[in-house]
Amino acid sequence: MMLMGDKNPIIMTVVDEGSGDPLSKKSVPSEEPSEFVSLRPKTLKEYIGQAEVIETLAIAIEAALKREEPPDHILFHAPPGLGKTTLAHIIAEEMGVNITVTSGPALDKGGDLLGILTHLEEGDILFIDEIHRLPRVVEEFLYPAMEDFAVDFIFDKGVHARSHRYRLARFVLIGATTRAGLLSAPLRERFGIFRTLDFYSEEDLVHVAKRSAALLNLEIDMDGAYEIARRSRGTPRIVNRLLKRVRDFAQVRGDGIAHKDTVREALALEGVDEVGLTVLDRKFLKAIIEFYKGGPVGIEAIAATLHEESDTLVDVVEPYLLKTGLLTRTSSGRKVSREAYRHLGFSIQQGLFNSK
Repeated sequence: MMLMGDKNPIIMTVVDEGSGDPLSKKSVPSEEPSEFVSLRPKTLKEYIGQAEVIETLAIAIEAALKREEPPDHILFHAPPGLGKTTLAHIIAEEMGVNITVTSGPALDKGGDLLGILTHLEEGDILFIDEIHRLPRVVEEFLYPAMEDFAVDFIFDKGVHARSHRYRLARFVLIGATTRAGLLSAPLRERFGIFRTLDFYSEEDLVHVAKRSAALLNLEIDMDGAYEIARRSRGTPRIVNRLLKRVRDFAQVRGDGIAHKDTVREALALEGVDEVGLTVLDRKFLKAIIEFYKGGPVGIEAIAATLHEESDTLVDVVEPYLLKTGLLTRTSSGRKVSREAYRHLGFSIQQGLFNSK
């Protein structure tokens, strides 16, 4: 058993989605030589941005270590790419415990979850991504597990039915969701720490770009780092993705250094414009303008027009467009703003926007 506070290597237990059982002794170390994993910060001190969230976690972890007990269950809410999974791994690193990783859609049956819970040791972390997509029958198994660290088994049926309570080791559940409103109230209220991650500032993203470039052995100047930061939609994951494409471009078409002009050329090839809009973002806005006269229009109608899943548009496309003011969401549907017309080069019809 690994004690909290021991600085042994974390074991990231990978869950077999077919059986739901953790591959316990064939676990994958978090230090696996993967370039993507290597770009993740390993400790709270290395983590850039989200200052209030980091301070909350630092206090909770230090207090738990002093009491020699696990911290409260934690729920992270944020759009994709803002660091929910990274923070789960950092908490495991700081606590010196194992982490088991799975996702809501992978847990089809209650038995899938039971197989994982019964393999957890004292202080271990269970990280469930997309926790809002847990089936209700699976979610109900979590209630006693989170509150009482126990699960109830029902044997037989009818008048012969009998219940047996199985005690679990004290574990920490870390949930991650992009849509907190879809979580049921009973599940949401069982988390002791609930934090929302916000989009990153350009200043923080410049630091992320510089740090990741150093890890990738890519020389980048400040103007190049800023150019990547301002096109990254406030998201560190996108910084890292774009940085790798810039590295490829600089090595093949440039002098190996990520200058501002090199970054611009590389990202133009990727279809990322000056404010970070992708091809899908622009198609989304253009569809509302061209087919629905700027809106308002429902998300299902837009999805049908673009032949995209509505969940993809809600989770991936809309958050940044709403953040930048290019899109507004009303009771009647989605509506593009005056700034969206200007950015895409559309003329604004007279009377379309009421002057203030």
